[in-house]
Amino acid sequence: MKSNALLIDDEPDILSLLSITLQRMDIETDTALNVKEAIDLLNKKHYDFCLSDMRLPDGDGMEIVRFVQKNVPDTPIAIITAHGNMELGIEAMKQGAFDFVSKPVDLERLRLLVNSALKLQGHSKPEESITEKQLIGTSESMQRLRATIEKLARSQAPVYISGESGTGKELVAQLIHQLGGRNQGPFIPVNCSAIPKELMESEFFGHVKGSFTGAVSDKKGLFTIADGGTLFLDEIADLPLEMQVKLLRAIQEQKIRPIGSESEVAVNVRILSATHKNLGKLVTDGDFRQDLYYRINVIEIQVPPLRERSEDIPLLANFLMKKLQHNRSELLLSELAMNKLSNYQFPGNVRELENILERAATLCADDVIDENDILINNTKQEVTETDTYEPDVPSRGNQPLEDYLQEIEKKAIQEALEACRWNKTATAKRLGISFRALRYKLTKLGLD
Repeated sequence: MKSNALLIDDEPDILSLLSITLQRMDIETDTALNVKEAIDLLNKKHYDFCLSDMRLPDGDGMEIVRFVQKNVPDTPIAIITAHGNMELGIEAMKQGAFDFVSKPVDLERLRLLVNSALKLQGHSKPEESITEKQLIGTSESMQRLRATIEKLARSQAPVYISGESGTGKELVAQLIHQLGGRNQGPFIPVNCSAIPKELMESEFFGHVKGSFTGAVSDKKGLFTIADGGTLFLDEIADLPLEMQVKLLRAIQEQKIRPIGSESEVAVNVRILSATHKNLGKLVTDGDFRQDLYYRINVIEIQVPPLRERSEDIPLLANFLMKKLQHNRSELLLSELAMNKLSNYQFPGNVRELENILERAATLCADDVIDENDILINNTKQEVTETDTYEPDVPSRGNQPLEDYLQEIEKKAIQEALEACRWNKTATAKRLGISFRALRYKLTKLGLD
């Protein structure tokens, strides 16, 4: 059965061009010249896709977006905006539009957009919810999160995922990708804080052979590798300002230029991003570009910390225990052990819970993890980004200064690791250094 689409524009020539383009894709089309005609058709017939101009004689495309969201939310709708008017397109996506294109319409981009939209058919309600299987919890905040993910998966809008370290931001990004029309394309996660500054442009955009010393062959960048799929930029707040400028252009133009290349390459990538930092404050402080912030933060989704959904801890713990069984017939948590976990604040969130259970499973004498196997300090004090740690400082004596300072550093890191139960993310926060810096120091001092 052929797919069908509704096209809305008050210019007959543009309607004709759009109709011919979609009909060549084997898609049947109906057309409307204004808001009233469009809504009449939407009330009479189901469409697999809807494309509307923003400016119409009796209203605007935003009215149609709102009507579709309220009455036929399974129909993806895209908007055509005036040349350079990206703000209206972004606002349309915030209202629920699937995507937008600017005039003059690039027909190749339109075909990619339509194909992505049509792939959504049948993906809206999977037989067994992927989100329920992977995002464990019955709390109200988790139910809202799952519903939001399923809704955002039906859009091409850039999504900014905020939340503390260890809450599962990458899992949320993976689910948005898996449930969307790009799920047959690649999902490429990248930790922005782990890429050396001097290699960033090459990593993102690629390079051609001979473009710089060491470029012995052509290399594809992350944008090219993710073409047709999703690029997840984790810890995006750690990008240097000069790279933020280049990233903004790549997102806006949907084109990249590999280092040393004379021509640009078109890319079709959905951008998801995340950080545990307060991106709004970084914008205010001048450490993150405001224009990039508005471009990646079309829609924000917040992942709740574990301490705010403590009722989910037993479910999560039992789920993680099954993963830890290995060759054991069954691995159980005693009631006292579960109570101890339920009363803990988890500054490291789900990642810390998993680490605690993995250590307990290794240490327990039999197949039951008891209270004493759960190595945590049950206090309500929370480790925050501003917490620092000050160890007892030994006397130097006749020790060389370099060795003395290294000994102090090693002792500080060891004690902070033990205080944070060897959770490296929490340890880095406690010491007031980046996760990457901690990882380097652990290797340097033989503590990794």
